Amino acid sequence: MAALYSIAEFGSFVADKIVPGYQSLPKHIFDQLENFILTKRNKQADASEIMGISVRKGVGKIITAKNYVGIITMRDGTTIEILPKIYSQTFDEADESGNIAAVRKILVEMLKTLYQPSYKLLQTAYVNVANINILEVFIRMYIDEVFRIVKHGLKCDYESVMQNDSIIKGKLKFSEHIKRNYAHKELNFVEVDHYSPNRPENRLIKTTLQYLYRQSASIRNKRDIKTLLNEFSEVSLSENFETDFSKCVPDRNMIDYEFALQWSRVFLSGKSFTSFSGSEIAAALLFPMETLFERYIAVKLFQILGGEEFQFFTQDTRHYLFDEPSKKFLMRPDIVMIRKGDGKTFVADTKWKVLSETKSNYGISQADMYQMFAYQKKYGAENITLIYPLTQQVPSNRDIQYMSHDGVTVRVKFVDLSDVQGSLSKIAEDFKGEKTTDDSFVY
Repeated sequence: MAALYSIAEFGSFVADKIVPGYQSLPKHIFDQLENFILTKRNKQADASEIMGISVRKGVGKIITAKNYVGIITMRDGTTIEILPKIYSQTFDEADESGNIAAVRKILVEMLKTLYQPSYKLLQTAYVNVANINILEVFIRMYIDEVFRIVKHGLKCDYESVMQNDSIIKGKLKFSEHIKRNYAHKELNFVEVDHYSPNRPENRLIKTTLQYLYRQSASIRNKRDIKTLLNEFSEVSLSENFETDFSKCVPDRNMIDYEFALQWSRVFLSGKSFTSFSGSEIAAALLFPMETLFERYIAVKLFQILGGEEFQFFTQDTRHYLFDEPSKKFLMRPDIVMIRKGDGKTFVADTKWKVLSETKSNYGISQADMYQMFAYQKKYGAENITLIYPLTQQVPSNRDIQYMSHDGVTVRVKFVDLSDVQGSLSKIAEDFKGEKTTDDSFVY
């Protein structure tokens, strides 16, 4: 069985030694990882942005994860898993393996929301997800989505085919016919339109399935990919990913393909995440944790508040900091909510950062507060809410709020990622109605 090594954000690896607080890697794996960091660069990112190398007195050389999470797989099957650093009151300090399994499950739930609005399609129930390589979970989700497409039927389109035929059908290609059939008067070189599933969307999916078959170590995943490939027997492989992606025009008839094509782009060309390959690195799927947290909170908050009660905007770009002499310095708050009952606006921003009572202003940056001040003024918001992950270093019931005499209010809230629905439901109460002194709500 291939080895799996797990580490949390900002955790560190050492080579072939047991050091408290560090994860030990076999020397040859450590060396491969070091070489990956030092030499691998590509269009998306530099591997040194993912992990850093340093030397610590009494410990020696260490490799430290940064704020990216995901997996790196070696060609020998070894997997390095970088998990988010999550604190929850439900975690048992004495059960390290149980906590890792819980964090892995949380990470999978977060990754399911990477593509809004397609997150509703990702309802895969993976019973043993806590013990499964995250790459296999991705592959499983992709397989399930392609099964859904196949169940509804592969979309077809007319494809022009050149052929020599004894019957004239389609369009006779005269110059080519003369050249090819000078000695074969019984044949006709024609261009015929066939109604075929060999369209770019299907080519990309088939190519992705073949790629994932090589990457997967799961017997179940490999078996199901082979089954699916049989359904694509009349479809050729994509010879140029970018050309085929450029031909994929979204419309209502192709809505079933939306999610599968998004992840085909991820697997085939790494356009939506940081992707590497190297001499000993088979593949790497690594995601910036700030982006992942931001998307996850937005999707979950929309599930609670979106619809009839609120207009909901993510990464809103309606306002600039300055309007004259021309619009300059675009503002882009993470979440903007407009309450339909009275038109009041609320703005929320997510920050993947651990706050602490021992730090000045809990560790909230002054730049972030300047940004929040500008948001409230420009949007005319009732208040701004800063959303952070729950931390052991600030009591969960601590009410943190900053107010200025000119009407700006910034609230600081924490989300327990092991109970994100419960945490966000409490935060949502501030948006649904304003509390009066007797703790009732007014609308």
